[in-house]
Order: sequence, then C-alpha cells, then structure tokens
Amino acid sequence: MAETNVPMWTRRDFLKAVGAGAAATALAGCAATGRRPTPDVPRRRPNIIFILTDDQAPWAFGAAPNPDAYTPNMNKLRSEGVRLTNCFVTTPVCSPSRASLLTSRYSTELGITDFIKSKKAGLEPSFAAWPRMLAGAGYTTGLIGKWHLGEKDEYHPRLFGYNEFTGFRWGGETSKNPKIEVNGEVQQAQGYTPDILTDYAVDFIRRKKGGPFMLSLHYWAPHASTISRASDRGHTWLPLSEADFSRFENMDPEIPDPDFPKLDVPLVERMMREYLGSVASVDRNLARILELLDDLKLTDNTVVIFTSDNGYNVGHNAVEGKGNASWTLTDNRQERPNLYDNSLRVPALIRWPGVITPGKTIEQTISFLDWFPTVLAMAALSVPKDQTIRGRDFLPLLKGSVVEWDNDLFVQYTMRGAGVMRAYRTRRWKLVRDFDHFIKDELYDLANDPAETANLIDSPEPRIQNVRRSLNAKLLDKMRSINDPALPATEL
Repeated sequence: MAETNVPMWTRRDFLKAVGAGAAATALAGCAATGRRPTPDVPRRRPNIIFILTDDQAPWAFGAAPNPDAYTPNMNKLRSEGVRLTNCFVTTPVCSPSRASLLTSRYSTELGITDFIKSKKAGLEPSFAAWPRMLAGAGYTTGLIGKWHLGEKDEYHPRLFGYNEFTGFRWGGETSKNPKIEVNGEVQQAQGYTPDILTDYAVDFIRRKKGGPFMLSLHYWAPHASTISRASDRGHTWLPLSEADFSRFENMDPEIPDPDFPKLDVPLVERMMREYLGSVASVDRNLARILELLDDLKLTDNTVVIFTSDNGYNVGHNAVEGKGNASWTLTDNRQERPNLYDNSLRVPALIRWPGVITPGKTIEQTISFLDWFPTVLAMAALSVPKDQTIRGRDFLPLLKGSVVEWDNDLFVQYTMRGAGVMRAYRTRRWKLVRDFDHFIKDELYDLANDPAETANLIDSPEPRIQNVRRSLNAKLLDKMRSINDPALPATEL
C-alpha cells in the first residue's frame, strides 16, 4: 500500500468532488449550529459514539444469549440501554453495508453491490452522508478504523464529513501489527489491532471532550485476519492476545449443527474458538471506552451505539462467512452465497442515559438505512429535503412511543460471478430469489424454522404457494421502485 497524504480540501476542491448541490447542503450546514432542538430532545446536543464491528454475528455476545461468548461489557451496554433484536443490514458484506449505513440508500443505487476490490472504485461523495450533516451543525467528527469505501483521495472520509481520520481506507488488514493511516501517512503500527484503534479513540475523546463530538469507531475485529487464509482450511482469527484467547484456546465450543452430513466438525470448532476470542478482544476494548466516559463525566450526555456491518455464520447451515460464505464440509469448500438471517441480522445496542429506558428491547424490524435519519434526530437535526433518504427515524420507538411500523425488509446481494440475489422478508416468511439462477430460490417459514433449514419453495401445498406468489409480487414492486438493475425485462 503506497503512502499517501490526506489532501487539504479547499472549497473549490469540495465543489468539484461532490457537485454543487451536495456541497451547498454540506457547507450551508455550518450556519446551522444555532438550530433549535425539538421540544422532546434535550437542549444540549449529545455526543455520539458509533461503534461498528466487522463481521459480528447476532449470536456472538453473551446476552444473545450465548454462554460460550465472553462479552461482559457488551452485556453491560445492553443492560444500561436498548437492544434491537431485529436489526438487519440490506446487503450482507462490508462495503455495500457501510455505504448504505452512511447514505441511507440501497447498494444498487450507490453502485457498490459487493465488497470493493478495485483500488480505483469507491463511494461517490455526491450522496448525502449523516457525518457531513453533523459536522455542518457544529459537531467535531472523527473516524477511527476501517473505511473500505474507496482508497483514492477522491473517496476520502473527509469528503463525507469526518474532520479527522485515522485507520485504513482499504478492506484487508491483520489482527496484529496493522498498517494504518495517521495524519495522512501510512505507517506500520505495533500491537494488536483492536488495542491500537482504541488508543486513538481514547485520544480523540479526551481532546474533544468539550463537545459536541461524533466518533465513528470501526473495529476490524472480529473479521478474520489476512495473515493466513487457507481456503481449504477456513479462515483464521489469530494471532490474538493472551488476554482474549486464553479462555477459548482449549474450549469445547457448542457448534450450531454438528450432525449436518459431512460437516467438518474439527474445522468448525477451531474457527468458533478463534472467532469468539476475536469478539472478546472488542469487548475488552469497549470497556476502555465506557470507563473513559465515566472518568470524564461524559456518560450522561453521550449516546453510545454498538452494531456490526453484517452478521456471520460459523457452521450455521454448514457454511462459514457472511453473504459470500463457503461450505464447511469435508468434501466441499466451494462458495455458498446466501441471504440467511445470520448473515443479515446484526447485534445492535444503544445507550442514552435519561432518554432511553435501560434494559428495554425493541422487536420491530430496523434496517441499516434507518440509522441516517435516527442519528440526525438524536442531534435534533432534520434529514436533507433535497436528497433521497430511504430510511426511517426510529427514535420514537427508542423513547417508548407507540407508532405504526412496517416490519417488512428488502435486501440485495450481487456476488461477483456467483449470483444476483434479492430477498423479501416479513416477520413470518422470507423469499430469496437469484436472478442469475446460480442457486435455487428459497422460501422459509421463519416462525417454525428460524434456522432456515427447510426450503419450502417447491412445496405443493396451496397455502405455501400463495405465500410465495404474494412475497414475489412485493419483491418485484420494491425492485421497480428503486430501479433495481437485476429486475428482468420480462417482469417489468
């Protein structure tokens, strides 16, 4: 990775990069620091810390519940805040998920439908981005950790509203001694990656404690390490620190489906131990952030959000990975693209003392598109009226208001050379279609089969086929509404 300097953006550079319309919105926001909060929002704008892990499954923390996971600090955050039990990404791989989080748009609208592999590609800054809105309203903003939305300067995080950036623009890193961009220069860091990123986060919070500030802390863990990736033996999460891995190293972990035909049980058990150790490394560092807020007396006026960019499978349905998973069979390590709930659902915790009732559970379906308007609402800001925003503000749900809520979910994944998948999910059912026909279409009764083990797509039962037709009609309607390029001409 060549070393590059962060550009010093002038107003002319910014206009050229993002276009006059978007730039005007962002720059005009500088005059918004005196905007009055709405009556039901605290007069003093809260600090916001948005913690995003990488590849953390919804089952991978103790309060899930999962007795094998060691996450006392995630559990603490859950007990002191709200848990969203049905929070989903709209594409189950990193780059498109992160892009949708930032912009509240679907992956096909952004032109990022799989993880960014080319060093020339990236997210166009012309899209609205909520960090830019916060920066325009007087927040000091920072991003520490993984970006993966473009390596070139024209896609730099600063163009999306981050005043400071320390981390890696690229997608791949290691669990120890990572390369990291600091003050515009890429350097070799020494130590375990979660610890290093937390060191920078602690420094940012100490420097900006006068607030209001917004920190995006994007951990690499529990993503597998790029130090070793032998496709025939699965991923590895090593090396891990002794503090994080010692309790798992000799564990006999529970795995989700040990009797699956030809499952490579030793492989799945080894990966489960390492994966849970990597999750523990995040949890240990989460404690440092929460303790710092207490020490600086910032806890009461700081919103802490904890979630992940996609879910993960470790032997679930006999696969390992996210949307671009692979089989974990003794005779099959081929790719298995999927839209399983374990790939789409993510852990989601929010703590906001004095505003959100501790220990509460939100069961409504929330998507990553919804973070944009909700974070702005937390800061008493409105969504830009000249931009298309797909998400919904769920702050009223967090506050306990009774509101009508559509729990249907539409998701997309176009995996290079392996399928063009779309799904429509309700509380009860999920229809998965592949418009390139690389895999068989799927239909699951989530109420009776939450693990998605029985594909009912070919069931002769009339009731099941009526459900299939109804969900397919809703799927196609949604695809038409966003001009999804996967929509076949015959179904227009």
